[in-house]
Amino acid sequence: MKKILFSVVLMLVALTALAERKELHILSANDMHAAIECFPRLGFIADSLRTLYPDLLILSAGDNRSGDPKNDMYEIPAYPMVSLMNIVGFHATTLGNHEFDSGQEGLAKLINMSAFSTLCSNVHPDPKWKINLRPWQKFDCGGLTVGVIGVVQLGSMGIPESLPARMTDISFTQPLETIKQYEFLRKECDVVVLLSHLGFPTDVEISKDLPWVDIIVGGHTHTQLAGGEMHNGILITQNVNRLQRVTHSTIVVEDGKVVSKKAENIAVRGEKNENKAVAELLKYFQNNPAFERVLAQADTPFLVKEELGCMVTDAYMTESGAEVSYQNAGGVRYETHAAGDFTVNDVLMLDPFQNQMMLADVTGKELVEMIIACYDNDGQRFPYVAGMTAEYSLDPATNKIKKLTLYQLDGKKLNLKKTYRLAINNYALAVSPTNRKDQGRPTGEVTSDLIIRYLEHQGHVNYQDRRCLKVVK
Repeated sequence: MKKILFSVVLMLVALTALAERKELHILSANDMHAAIECFPRLGFIADSLRTLYPDLLILSAGDNRSGDPKNDMYEIPAYPMVSLMNIVGFHATTLGNHEFDSGQEGLAKLINMSAFSTLCSNVHPDPKWKINLRPWQKFDCGGLTVGVIGVVQLGSMGIPESLPARMTDISFTQPLETIKQYEFLRKECDVVVLLSHLGFPTDVEISKDLPWVDIIVGGHTHTQLAGGEMHNGILITQNVNRLQRVTHSTIVVEDGKVVSKKAENIAVRGEKNENKAVAELLKYFQNNPAFERVLAQADTPFLVKEELGCMVTDAYMTESGAEVSYQNAGGVRYETHAAGDFTVNDVLMLDPFQNQMMLADVTGKELVEMIIACYDNDGQRFPYVAGMTAEYSLDPATNKIKKLTLYQLDGKKLNLKKTYRLAINNYALAVSPTNRKDQGRPTGEVTSDLIIRYLEHQGHVNYQDRRCLKVVK
């Protein structure tokens, strides 16, 4: 009898231990940038994981939009992405810097159309915009209480990297200090998730100050990790942009404590299985033949981003009648382009922001100062130029520009005292603040229209081996 009772007790102990062991499963994406063509496959992945894990939590680390004109130029800009995220079953997203590309009213509309929450703790909009943000939210995932906090990066100007004019009446607080205000979630939740659009280096840096966070679902720098990486006890995940991969993370909780964490990548692009309902919705959004119109032939492929940057700045300069031009590097949105057709869709993916063309009359000295400011405020990325070439050296300790020399196309140094007409988009102008006399004036044209017109006028383009920048020691 004693043996039977002892066996029963052992079984009860084992069952109790089993009941106290729970798993949280997270499917996460980052920097999707309107890759709507990948959503049928993403829908299949979500459905497959939900079959195995009914309480699957689906999250996005921001920059859901800005990358495909069929999304970004829709009647309500970026509505296709919201609609597709709704049908796939996302639970929450944080704001990326490109969520501000529609301005305050556009952002408010998109959030109100979302079946998922928008979480961002360090963004504080004026109530008049009715931007329904939450700093954090709790989710019940199969009996586990999961606290999710959202946060977005701030650039050197103290705002996310988008056009400053689109962020009036919105204040921002420093990410780390803001996140620390929510440490109380550690006591209230089984798992704490930081949904971060700060970039991988920053995620690693702040992990040492956030011991109460279990996992950072990251974005912004498009860093491809092999599943995830452990830093200071925190699992950090992130993938390259445009839905090439997503991450499945598993967090095991025993007796109310997280005891293990792991993450694995799942390929999205190039795979055949898809959700048919999502595929039908995608067909509806993609049905616009105007985007497929051929503008010109690329006689040779564009093999590096600088070649595309040279073409963009040539288009600005040529079609506006300016003498020189420069374009912030972050505004050139893809790296390569095959030889052959260059379509309207290609242009609008290359320059998706609907920026305005601006002109300014500046001296050579003022131009040097502007380019340095642009470099500093565009993530220390040197802008592409036209009508001139640039030679510069960097301080190895700070990566700041030590010396910059601009040259005319004939090889002579640009005259620092001469006045030049500069063609520039309004974002690049905004991140190039200097005390110059002419602060710039709009032409009334959208920059992508100038690129379209340039390609139509050229008919054929060849930018193979074209370079406008040179780094020297």
